Amino acid sequence: MTTIYFVRHAQPDYTSGTQSTFGLSDEGQMDRFAAAELLKDISFRAAVSSPYKRSMETIRPIAESQGLEIITDIRLRERDSGIKGNSSREMFRKRWADHNYCEEGGECLCSVERRNIEALEDILEKYSGYDVLVGTHGTALSVILNHYDKAFGVEEFLRVINYMPWVVRADFDEKELVSYKELGFVRKEFHGKTK
Repeated sequence: MTTIYFVRHAQPDYTSGTQSTFGLSDEGQMDRFAAAELLKDISFRAAVSSPYKRSMETIRPIAESQGLEIITDIRLRERDSGIKGNSSREMFRKRWADHNYCEEGGECLCSVERRNIEALEDILEKYSGYDVLVGTHGTALSVILNHYDKAFGVEEFLRVINYMPWVVRADFDEKELVSYKELGFVRKEFHGKTK
């Protein structure tokens, strides 16, 4: 059994850079310790993250407490948001109704799923039998869960959009998901950055 502990990043500071470089808000800097507290008794074999700053900053206290270097994988990054890609619930619903749809300059959910699942399967193979910490994003984690459980759709996505950080435990038998469970979250209002 391999257990992946996914940690969706804490609240970002959207004024501090670009999609890949903005870090955490002051509240997010504090809230990341809620995730660290939830996972303090888990002995991780590895810490793997999206290379986006907000993801790495969120799991850094957990990784550092165990002397782990954070390994980054570009495939774990968040969905590329195009023009007004995060502007409304109607846009979210449209994208979830057709996973091949994307706004101008954006990325479809099929593409996000494909690269995230590919990265996850590599992690499962490399760290088979261990507990692994994975720093991720809201859409990325949602499409991973949807890949294994089609009941996790747009309504579930809209439920968790304000969970920052959001911690999910997923147990795998080789590459087959056996079970998953939400371990905790901090509720923060989503203010997605758009182009």
